[in-house]
Amino acid sequence: MLSVRVSSPSELSHAVEAILTSDSNVSSLTILRGASAQPKGDVFIADIPRERANPLVDSLRAIGVHHHGTISLNAVDTWISHAGFSAEERAPGQSADAVVWAEVTERAYDDSQLTWTYISFMILATLLAAIAIVTDSTILVIGAMVLGPEFVPIAALGLAMVRKRPKLFHQALRTLLIGFAISITLVTVIALICNVTHLVDFNEASSPRPGTNFIYHANWWSLVIALIAGAAGVLSLTASKGNGLVGVFISVTTIPASGNIALGLAYGIWNQVLGSSIQLVLNISGMALAGWLTLLLQQKIWKRLTQVKVQRAQLRQADQ
Repeated sequence: MLSVRVSSPSELSHAVEAILTSDSNVSSLTILRGASAQPKGDVFIADIPRERANPLVDSLRAIGVHHHGTISLNAVDTWISHAGFSAEERAPGQSADAVVWAEVTERAYDDSQLTWTYISFMILATLLAAIAIVTDSTILVIGAMVLGPEFVPIAALGLAMVRKRPKLFHQALRTLLIGFAISITLVTVIALICNVTHLVDFNEASSPRPGTNFIYHANWWSLVIALIAGAAGVLSLTASKGNGLVGVFISVTTIPASGNIALGLAYGIWNQVLGSSIQLVLNISGMALAGWLTLLLQQKIWKRLTQVKVQRAQLRQADQ
C-alpha cells in the first residue's frame, strides 16, 4: 500500500479531487482545504495499492500538478482496512512485483549524481581492489566489489533509455566516466609511488595470481555474468522487497578491473591493462543492456496486466 500526498494550488484542486474520487483503487481519501501554504491551496492524502500508483501519478502529472505543487509517495508498511484489502485484490499483479516508475526514477537521479561521497567510495574501492590483486586475496576482492557504488549509475543508463530521460542518461554516464577516471588515476599515482619506493616491486605486481587472475582474463562468461547480475540488480532496485544487490556487487568485476588497470599502468604490465579494460567494458555494457531489457520487459508486462484487468472489468459490467 502507498500513501499519495498531493499539495495542489487552488486552481488545480478541483481537477485533483476529480481524479482521486473517480479512481476506484483509492481506498481512502482525506482532503485538507487550505492546508497548503506553498503552493497556496489544498492537500490531498490518498491510500492506493502499489500496483496502481503509476496510472494515478500519470493522471496527476497530465494536469501539471508537479509543475505547481508536489506529488509524494510514501510506503505504508502496516495498514488495517477492508477497503484497502479490496483495492489490493482488484489491482493487477502482486504488490511486491509492482514497479513504481516515479519512485525508481527519483532514486536513479539521486544515486547517480556525481558527488564527493561517490568519488570517495570509488577511490577506496579501487584502492582496496589493487591491494587485493597484489596480495592475491579473494576476500579483499569481494570487499572491493561490495564497496563500489557504481551499480546504480549503470542501472540508470537502462532506465533512462526505457523512460526516455536523456538528462538522466547523460548524468549517469558522466558519473561513471568521471568516477572511474578519477579513481584509476589516483590509484595509479599511489601505485607509482609504491613502485619508486619499492614498497611493491615489479615481480610482486606481475607474479602469477591464481586467486585473482580472472580479473584480466575476460571471456564470454564475463558477459553472461554481467547480464545475469544486471537483470538481478534492476529487479532488486524496482521491487518493493528486493535484497539481491549484494549478490550483484560480488558477481561483477568492474571495481577489481579498474584496480588492475591502475596497477598495470603503474608497472607497465600492458597485457593486464588491456585485459582488465575489456573486462570493465564488458561488465558495464552487459549490466546496462540487461537493465534496459529487464525494465522494458517489466513495463510491457505491467501494461498488459492493466489492459487485461480493464477488459475483465468491462466484461463483468456488460454481464450485469
